[in-house]
Amino acid sequence: MAKILSIDNLLKMPLVIPNYQRPYKWTTQNIDALLNDISDAINDYQKYNFKFKYRVGTIILHDKSKGLSYDIVDGQQRIISLSLIRKCIDSNFSCDIFNISFANKSSQINIHNNFEYIKEWFSLKEKKVKDNFINAFRNILEVVVISVTKVSEAFQLFDSQNTRGKALDPHDLLKAFHLREMKKYPYEMEAAVTKWEAKDTKKIGELFANYLFPIWNWSRGRKATTFTTKDIDIYKGVPEFSDYTYAKRVNKATPYFQITEPFVAGNDFFEMVDHYLQLLSNIQTEISVNKDFKEIYKIITLTKNPDADDKEKEFIQVKKDSIGFRHTRNLFFCALLCYYDRFHNFDTMAVKKLCRWAFALRLDMVSLGFDSINKYAIGDMNNARYTNSIPMFSQICYARKHTEISGLQIKINDVPNDKKWEPLYEILKTL
Repeated sequence: MAKILSIDNLLKMPLVIPNYQRPYKWTTQNIDALLNDISDAINDYQKYNFKFKYRVGTIILHDKSKGLSYDIVDGQQRIISLSLIRKCIDSNFSCDIFNISFANKSSQINIHNNFEYIKEWFSLKEKKVKDNFINAFRNILEVVVISVTKVSEAFQLFDSQNTRGKALDPHDLLKAFHLREMKKYPYEMEAAVTKWEAKDTKKIGELFANYLFPIWNWSRGRKATTFTTKDIDIYKGVPEFSDYTYAKRVNKATPYFQITEPFVAGNDFFEMVDHYLQLLSNIQTEISVNKDFKEIYKIITLTKNPDADDKEKEFIQVKKDSIGFRHTRNLFFCALLCYYDRFHNFDTMAVKKLCRWAFALRLDMVSLGFDSINKYAIGDMNNARYTNSIPMFSQICYARKHTEISGLQIKINDVPNDKKWEPLYEILKTL
């Protein structure tokens, strides 16, 4: 049975968290996002003359005793978080969730931290904000509740909802967020959607995962991780009418983008994605057609030339079979994108220095994984195996002139640690 309930009515149900449920994992970052989503919903409710509802999602329950108690099969994280917010805005509020004893230490810590964060969040607001939230729980926020009498049916629904349906990628969530920021501009929204749908979304995903997100981290001296939905706050931009000083500066910078800097939320997100897709394409084309970069293209290419001799064909196959080589190839394009984004030139010496720097790592290592790429990119000074220990990305981001990059001293290992990379060694020596 499925029905739509307000959050208040959901929390009044006799809910139970069964032992098979995972610990409560939400952090203050998740709570902050939820509080802001509710605030946006309240604003829309008031704007649209109190005819607006905000759907929080779907909850799956197992009715194990004819309505006397319900096991939460799916939705535990949201229910606990909403209960904490409801208690903060009304100390007299009570529900069965508060009678549950959480034995898991991680759950206890997260519940405590989140409750303290919510209290602090509301302590900085006027009283009417609490009143608006109470009204939201009663009249604005709603949820689809599916309850079944057989636990097997509950898990079947859970599997269907969480595994069969394709989860949204981070860039899809960002698209939805920025479209919502544009709701005052319907024509611009339509244009942004049309432009987005015309692109290859796989390439958009690769842009964030392989270039923008690693560069953002490496420029700050941080190791890059897999780009997931928990990282999307980095690309939510700043609100159009924010009073923050840095936000005003960002507004004035529009439409000029920098990979390491924020942008204005809304349409600028779509312009930013378009800009860097084009920039990356331009860079890759320049390396392939510019005669000054002939040797670099010989290094990065994975396509067999019909006129190539056996030695060249063998080297191309070695590159194609090496995961470590593909990592260094991507590292080079990240460094070049970061450089071009800042200085907007293809200074021959600077590009060659970036190439030497990136591929010198391939000569240093017999086995090369992404962890080594991470350490190398941020300039790990403690790894004796690296011939170069330059924090290249932060170096680029703090450079005033491009000559600070073209003038870098990049060393090449005298002897490759693996003989199969001797052709790479010979080319790098000539750069």
